[in-house]
Amino acid sequence: QVQLVESGGGLVQPGGSLTLACVTSGIWTSLYNMAWYRQDPGKERQLVARIMTNGSVTYNDAVKGRFTISRDNARDTVILQMNSLKFEDTARYYCNAQHKWPDSGEYWGQGTQVTVSS
Repeated sequence: QVQLVESGGGLVQPGGSLTLACVTSGIWTSLYNMAWYRQDPGKERQLVARIMTNGSVTYNDAVKGRFTISRDNARDTVILQMNSLKFEDTARYYCNAQHKWPDSGEYWGQGTQVTVSS
């Protein structure tokens, strides 16, 4: 029973901040590259940020300098700290876990909605 449960989404004003959390269960989080994706209806799902098992991070250029991804394997948790939010950050944000061994497992959460609006 693998579960990735996101939380922390909501309505925020431009320039505001939100912290998204992804709590996993049923997997050894330390073996998984973790990522946040986002998607608006009718658009392609895009990578927001990824943190590898070795701690290496990758960010979408659109969020560099504003978002920070981190992980706490002991808590089975991945965090996305979002600052200086913009209208274009509005999307449903999904947590993704991909086993560090290719083709060895990938899981998705149900997502949490982030809406940036004035």
